[in-house]
Amino acid sequence: MTSDRTPLDSGAHIALTERYAAHNYHPLPVVLAHGEGAWVTDVEGRRYLDCLAGYSALNFGHGHPRLRARAHAQLDRLTLTSRAFLNDRLGPFAQELAALTGHEVVLPMNTGAEAVETAIKVARKWGYRVKGVPEDTASIVVMEGNFHGRTTTIVSFSDDKVARDEYGPYTPGFRTVRYGDVDALRAAVDDTTVAVLLEPIQGEGGVVIPPEGYLRAVREVCDTASALMVADEVQSGLARTGRTFACEHEDVRPDVYVLGKALGGGLYPVSAITADHAVLDVVTPGSHGSTFGGNPMGAAIGHEVCLMLAEGEFQSRATRLGAVLEEGLRPFVGRGLDGLRVRGLWAGLDVSPGGPSGRELCERLLARGVLAKDTHGSTIRLAPPLVVTEDAVQLLVEAVGASLG
Repeated sequence: MTSDRTPLDSGAHIALTERYAAHNYHPLPVVLAHGEGAWVTDVEGRRYLDCLAGYSALNFGHGHPRLRARAHAQLDRLTLTSRAFLNDRLGPFAQELAALTGHEVVLPMNTGAEAVETAIKVARKWGYRVKGVPEDTASIVVMEGNFHGRTTTIVSFSDDKVARDEYGPYTPGFRTVRYGDVDALRAAVDDTTVAVLLEPIQGEGGVVIPPEGYLRAVREVCDTASALMVADEVQSGLARTGRTFACEHEDVRPDVYVLGKALGGGLYPVSAITADHAVLDVVTPGSHGSTFGGNPMGAAIGHEVCLMLAEGEFQSRATRLGAVLEEGLRPFVGRGLDGLRVRGLWAGLDVSPGGPSGRELCERLLARGVLAKDTHGSTIRLAPPLVVTEDAVQLLVEAVGASLG
């Protein structure tokens, strides 16, 4: 048996994890033990630049002082009541998140997948109660290449075979169209359509940015069809792209925001959907809920996240440092990279045929002290915490260049 007092090296930790933890991930061979800001340290004391940032859950870096202080203070007071009672942290959090999104009401949950499920349930209930769609006929239009989570309902409309296969029977009620194709979207919408659910930028897909004007077109289609525009900003939201929400790049306000990851500051799972009363008032006591959703600890941390975002510093840093990142990476297109997409401090890199696979490139970056994650074979994503320095961004660019060679 081992304990926290038993010193183990990386090999021993890897063997222990392989022996006792289910193999639902294929991690890089690095065992992390400490994090601060944009940097993490492994059990042997080697330091790495974290360019995954917990899939944007760590937008504010590891152990941000304001978030740690807020969590420590709340830990000494009250952590959980359940929503059977009121607590003194939920109201201030909901008020600040509503102000940040421009919506009237907040429904808190825990994980991003829970928030997406909540949005689906709310959209269907709204369709029956408000739009007047016949019971059990509601349809939701979704996008090819989407990634909204791992629940059975969500993987039912995924086209990722690894995430979807052998989890059937699948949940009906979804129509899939090509991401970025306005004509396909219009053709898929009919009188039963209660919502269009999309990521403003497809993160898991490889930081896929839709054509300019697409989000405005989605908004117009939804308005014409009396359907809800539901924006999953679990990864793209909360300053990652240089705006508080990626929808703001086209001045679009969705009917429903789906939020998570960075809402918990990398300390605690916090998610939510936000909307106006006309949408969220269809949820009544007992019709939806979560034991931990809106708990005092999560609400306190989420409140502090909202206060930090209201100051605008992180959005500005993402814009400025994202420009530095793009300027540094652009020369590699045609010299190891087939494609490059950057929005704020978020980049998708497509490795040229004949070069390393995405996994191999991440392994080469690991050897140079940079942590990144591959997706879809030949693509890697870069998303360092927004507290990263310009020097560290330059280090990242140099590591990518050296690893492509």
